[in-house]
Amino acid sequence: MSIKEDGHLPPLPAPERTFPGKGVQWQVKPVSVLVRSKDADKPGYLSTWPAHASSQTVQQKYPLSGLNRHHGCSDEFGGRATKPRFLEQLQSYLKRELTALDTLSPKLQERKLQVYQEVFDSLIEEFTTYKPLLSTIKNEYDITLAYLQEQIRELKPLRSQLVLLSEQCDKKVLELRKNERAEIRALKQERQHFQQVIEGMREQQRALETQVYHLQEELAAQYLQYRDECDARKLLIAKISSMSYNTEEEPDGDYNEVQSEDPVTVKLALKVCREDLTRAQVELNRLHAEYGEVVPHRDWENLDHMYKENLLQLETLQSDFNQMKSEYDILLDEHRKVSLQKDNLQRELDVFQKASTPRPHWEQCADVLGGRERWSEIFEGQSSKKRLEVLLEELNSMGMEQKDFFPGMGTSSNVPIYLRYEGQLKNLRLNKADIVRIIKDIWREKAFEDEKRENSSDLKEFLHQYMQRQYGGQAGEWIYSLMHCINCNLKDDFISLFYDILTDKVHESLYHSQTQMLSHLLKVLVQSDSTESGLFTASEFSEALRKAFPLKGDQDLEELVAAAQSELETSEGSIAYQRLYTEDTDGKHGHFLGIVKRQATTERHQYINQLRTQLEGKEEVSVEDLTSAFKKIDPTLDSESLKRYLQIAFHTKDPHLHPELLITEVPIQRLSVANVCRAGLMPHPE
Repeated sequence: MSIKEDGHLPPLPAPERTFPGKGVQWQVKPVSVLVRSKDADKPGYLSTWPAHASSQTVQQKYPLSGLNRHHGCSDEFGGRATKPRFLEQLQSYLKRELTALDTLSPKLQERKLQVYQEVFDSLIEEFTTYKPLLSTIKNEYDITLAYLQEQIRELKPLRSQLVLLSEQCDKKVLELRKNERAEIRALKQERQHFQQVIEGMREQQRALETQVYHLQEELAAQYLQYRDECDARKLLIAKISSMSYNTEEEPDGDYNEVQSEDPVTVKLALKVCREDLTRAQVELNRLHAEYGEVVPHRDWENLDHMYKENLLQLETLQSDFNQMKSEYDILLDEHRKVSLQKDNLQRELDVFQKASTPRPHWEQCADVLGGRERWSEIFEGQSSKKRLEVLLEELNSMGMEQKDFFPGMGTSSNVPIYLRYEGQLKNLRLNKADIVRIIKDIWREKAFEDEKRENSSDLKEFLHQYMQRQYGGQAGEWIYSLMHCINCNLKDDFISLFYDILTDKVHESLYHSQTQMLSHLLKVLVQSDSTESGLFTASEFSEALRKAFPLKGDQDLEELVAAAQSELETSEGSIAYQRLYTEDTDGKHGHFLGIVKRQATTERHQYINQLRTQLEGKEEVSVEDLTSAFKKIDPTLDSESLKRYLQIAFHTKDPHLHPELLITEVPIQRLSVANVCRAGLMPHPE
């Protein structure tokens, strides 16, 4: 192939392509756009359009900017070259075909796309070098368009269904509104009827009130008339009586005056008075005979009420007296035993004091610990070993409490809500006893609030509300001092558990399960104490423990019995179980209850390990898989406990609506920090 003098290649041979028009067949001969650049070193260089032919350029006054370089043109070429003939033919064909389309046709977009496809096919056929790449691109676009059209065809019935459903809903709404209007109209009519009835009753009431008023006036008039007649009758009787008396005393002086009165009238009045007197005397005798020994009903009710109250007080006092008597007997027996033990200990102490070395002078620590009052508060009633432990803890805390102020962590959202304070907060230098007291009060208040709300609140939010309610403006100083002192005493199980729950390391149900377990144990021990002496032998104590913990083995029960005997320092004697629940000044339980908690933790870990073994080999688990695993390792597990375990594992209120699969270790980890315990014995392998 030769190159012309102007640098252009001769046109490449290509078949003529025919484009459909309106009754006219257009033939377009492809025009080659291969040009020979004057600056190209190799022949056959393919230049981009517009070509930089010197004969078709118009020099501009200023050089091209970086925009030209961005489009692939060099700064040494200026102006704008004319379009190739083939490009002009394609553009004219495209414009003509688009103009010829019917804009009102429903398939206008498809026909426009067909025109563009034909033009693009012509380009692919002409550029044989890029034909495979362009064909691949075109095929991908065709496949995508076909897929989208298929999706549109599938969605069209849904659109019609949606329109139909919308129409049905509109009809239902209109029917409901129509029915409601009819009901409202009926209710309005009924209301009007009731208003009329009420108005009529009010008129009737007013008429009755008027009648009652008139009747009251008439009754008052009749009553006045009766009173007048009664008074006149009494005056007449009195006058007759006085006249009779005067007649008997002065018969001679008043003879003429008596003769002047009508004797018939006087006799009649005397007869009437005697009849009234007789009738009154009879009635008085009858009343005296019938009601002489009768008590009024009002007095009888008062006496009956007083009798019931006194009887209830007597029963209460009797029950209290019986309880106090039993407690007094127990205390008397306990005092006798303690006295014997005290005498023995005193004798042993005397022997030890003679044979032992002098005791250390703990009073010398008073100045180090902040005064004699502080020393007596910490060391009062403690053994030497306990005093040494307390002294080391106080020295350690004093070393860590050199700061007088704590810097606030700010109020951003990533700071826990109970620590959102700013500025310098004073260190209140709380001791361990203060921490235990505050934590116990927090748990007690939270239990009361949860009982009223019927659901459990978050410990972080409740701690913030508790500090605001208890200490007001000093809440920041108290919470920072409390958290600092908690970090200094994390070796204590009670404080460490509170800190782990507060920092979401373990679930809050662990604390409640421990509290319920210790309460249940004490309740079983009290019920097993049939003699109410507060003492058990070793065998009786073991049976009571077996009743409280039926799933424990003999080895665990023996360990608990040995721990109780060791704590009470009674190897073969009686076990005073109530003393096992005593706390020291720091609120810490004894060795026995510590073993109970440790065994419960070990049993919970074993239960979780059995569940992990049951799910071994599964990378992901569902609700059904976890339910089946629980049923296999614990067949007696009730449905309520199983639902609670599934809620903890999948973090949902309704686990059966949780279709997603979780990695096996995720629910296992969630259950390992919650209150999960065995409900029945482990099934024996077949």
